Amino acid sequence: MNEKKRDSAGLLPRKDYSRIFGRRGFLKLLSLGLAGRIGLHGTTAFANASSIALFREVAEEVGLTFHHFAGTSGQYYMPEIMGAGVALFDYDNDGDLDVYMVQGTMLDPAQDPRNAKFPPPRGWKPGNRLFRNLLSETGKLEFVDVTEKAGIGHVGYGMGVAVGDYDNDGFQDLYVTNFGQNVLYHNNGDGTFTDVTIKAGVDDPRWSTSAAWVDYDHDGRLDLFVANYLDFTVKGNKQCYASTGERDYCTPKMYQPVPARLFHNRGDGTFEDVTEEAGIGAAIGPGLGVVCADFDGDGWPDIYVANDGAAAHLWINQRNGTFKERGLLSGTAYNVEGAPQAGMGVAVGDFDNDGDEDIFKTNLTHEGSNLYINDGHGNFYDASAEFGLLQSTFPYTGFGTEWFDYDNDGHLDLFIANGAVNRMESLRGSPYPFNQNNQLFRNQGDGKKFREMTAVAGPAFALSEVSRGAAFGDINNDGAIDIVVANNNGPARLLLNQARSLNHNHWLVVRLEATNRNRFAIGAKIEVRQPGRKLLRRAHTDGSYLSANDVRVHFGLGEDARIEEVIVYWPDRSTEAWDRIQADRIVTIRRGTGRSIRREG
Repeated sequence: MNEKKRDSAGLLPRKDYSRIFGRRGFLKLLSLGLAGRIGLHGTTAFANASSIALFREVAEEVGLTFHHFAGTSGQYYMPEIMGAGVALFDYDNDGDLDVYMVQGTMLDPAQDPRNAKFPPPRGWKPGNRLFRNLLSETGKLEFVDVTEKAGIGHVGYGMGVAVGDYDNDGFQDLYVTNFGQNVLYHNNGDGTFTDVTIKAGVDDPRWSTSAAWVDYDHDGRLDLFVANYLDFTVKGNKQCYASTGERDYCTPKMYQPVPARLFHNRGDGTFEDVTEEAGIGAAIGPGLGVVCADFDGDGWPDIYVANDGAAAHLWINQRNGTFKERGLLSGTAYNVEGAPQAGMGVAVGDFDNDGDEDIFKTNLTHEGSNLYINDGHGNFYDASAEFGLLQSTFPYTGFGTEWFDYDNDGHLDLFIANGAVNRMESLRGSPYPFNQNNQLFRNQGDGKKFREMTAVAGPAFALSEVSRGAAFGDINNDGAIDIVVANNNGPARLLLNQARSLNHNHWLVVRLEATNRNRFAIGAKIEVRQPGRKLLRRAHTDGSYLSANDVRVHFGLGEDARIEEVIVYWPDRSTEAWDRIQADRIVTIRRGTGRSIRREG
């Protein structure tokens, strides 16, 4: 981050770029979920669509102009319906979030994209795209396409992207997954990137999906976990049909899954494939969503993988360089009835503020999502029905998802990006019959049910599209978390959070800096202590589906701006505390500048 942008206290300057709209009285009702209504069987009635909304869609308005091309050929190749992802990260360290969008292409390179069933729109550019945020320069949220200058426009059949500083030089790097060869882009620190895939030894020619950077052995260097999906090939494409007799995309059961891979960072710019030695090869599943967190409370990162149509995997870190698969024993492999589901996206966070990491997993239409509640020791139970998240998600196929505090009340809420993968009978006759609405759920903080806010979240939630990846971060630095949604065969969407204009809640955003060891402190936990409560959040970029989130850690503080103490549990198990942190600002906390405290346990 540019040091000139900070004052002597290490704080970033703050401007409120949010806009104040309409009558506060009615907006307060919206923020509390007292306006609008939810229809039967999970359908939503978009009440007050013309009134001020919780989120406003502004992608085209701010220059984030991107249209995903699925390369749809009419042959129903499975990769066409699965992508793609998006990353939010500050690639140039200027204090604002930039956007990287993953693109598709024709699966048969001999075919012209203009001959696809859904040709790209006029002005479309092939390959992945990098959009630079000009907020820090101009004071205005605006994006410009810098792909060619950055040298990062890989042309392939893109799936996902993972963000992490693997060489600890202070600049975040990108790992891009594809149906085909993957790519590792090293951030050169001057606005450009270099493809170092071959040199680093992290390629995988198979169908890779989500990936995650994680320092699994606590050596201060980020290692790489890559989820792989199926042994699908274009030549071996199978013909599948809907119940109506029409051609449709196959289920994953028609193909064999392929194993995930774990790459250990040697520290010299190269990686070693330790999949077998680490035990990751002991179980194989069609992996889609991946997230790394300390689920059993022993201080070491574990890995959770959502498998499509098969038992989910929970890889428990054995603290000696190996993992053991404990999905079944932990209660996270199946739903409450003991059945496998079509796991897609996954989010991990302490939604109930009890100090441990809980899991949310999205699934196929007519399955409902899973809410796995942690007992603090890595044992879970599926409480989705209890918390009102089963029936409401039952009609949808969920993908990108995340726990995030959209209204800054101190309780983690939930977003789900939805879009079908098989023909929907209700859309019979539509040229692309997979559209669904996205969903927003508010955590009421009472330990009971979530309240669905989709109906009152705004016109952006009335859009019926085929959503896949979703990335989360404060894109205009106003203290509220925004969402970038990557749609399959459609435009990108930027959902700008307007909740700060609806209430008087306070916030804090923390950027961690750990000198030359795991520079962005991925895996660290931050505890904010307020009068009467503790809020625990994790520094991470992984989770959701095929996407990467802002590494900065956001806290909603509610109406009380008082912060008694901020405690950072660094990945190397050292612990520090700071007691002079003020609310409503973005703070950079550097390792070694706080009060060292003895870690319990």
